[in-house]
Amino acid sequence: MARLARDRRVFYVEEPIFEGEAEPFTLVETRAPGVTRIVPWFAEGYGASIEEPVRMVRQAIEEAGVTDPVAWIYAPTLMPYMDALPAPRAVVYDCMDELSAFAGMHDLTGVFRSGRELLAEEARLLELADLVFAGGRSMYEARVDRHDNIHPFPSSVDTDHYRSATREETEVPDDTIFGGAPVLGYFGSIDERINLALLDRVAASHPEWHLVMLGPVNKIDPEALPRRQNLHYPGFRSYEELPAYLKGWDVCLMPFAMTEATRSISPTKTLEYLAADKPVVSTPVPDVVAEYSGLVAIAETAPEFASACEKFLGESEEERAARIARGREVLSRTSWDATAERMARLVDEAVRARGADSLARGASRPSGGERVG
Repeated sequence: MARLARDRRVFYVEEPIFEGEAEPFTLVETRAPGVTRIVPWFAEGYGASIEEPVRMVRQAIEEAGVTDPVAWIYAPTLMPYMDALPAPRAVVYDCMDELSAFAGMHDLTGVFRSGRELLAEEARLLELADLVFAGGRSMYEARVDRHDNIHPFPSSVDTDHYRSATREETEVPDDTIFGGAPVLGYFGSIDERINLALLDRVAASHPEWHLVMLGPVNKIDPEALPRRQNLHYPGFRSYEELPAYLKGWDVCLMPFAMTEATRSISPTKTLEYLAADKPVVSTPVPDVVAEYSGLVAIAETAPEFASACEKFLGESEEERAARIARGREVLSRTSWDATAERMARLVDEAVRARGADSLARGASRPSGGERVG
């Protein structure tokens, strides 16, 4: 968003928050130059109608002087926000999740919508959209026959941010140092996508290793997490803190369970780990296999996973240098700058195409340069 905001205003509209006891209000704040965050806020337990958050967003958009936006939508549950906007010059659907793998999702009022409802809403969104971005090869292939202007965008990375893990001045946090013992780490959501049984077996097979699972526990009972002396759950850490943790890890992990929920994911952490020059071991997530199998070690079972970690822990200086060189070559093609530039170009083409179609029907729209997503 910060990159897109270099030559246009960006308004990032979030799902409502239901927290606290205050009367309903709209949080409007600047998160980066040109990027404004808008969040309808309600007290916990407040029974909002769908019209209330839409009205609050509409007022914030009008006060900002937005007249001719591009609507950029990340999920079907956000479609009601379209009613808060002036007529858009184009509609972009940025498909980041495989909804068929979801049991459901909460809508703007906090009501749970089933997976079947989500898929029906996505079908409507695909019909409405002028342009579709798919967050990975698998999601692209699942939709390429359903839209004539869809483009795959696998993960990108802020290389400079994670490269700070390689700098001498970066200090490793105390809670990821274990007296010189090997440290294997993961950062991200700890949820139903993680293969907890595999994690437990790897930790049990190598008590001399320390496995650090960094991140919040979501959608699963924390009591279900395997507990061993060499398994650690420090909790959430900020984006700014991640490179320091990476510096202290000898091997980075992606221990995903192979389920419907992970079939279409394209983990951004693959490139984030590589940007820190770290070796990576992953279960066979299809997009990881397709994009990085020559660089990331792929292992399906716990013994295979542990063996891949052993190999990286014992690599020679020559092997390490060759691995880092291969990783940096891949990273040179996957910057957020290049991704944002290509996305912006496709959006501008969609705007021109819709404008030409409107003119052909005898209608015209004003020009401008705002994005609302």
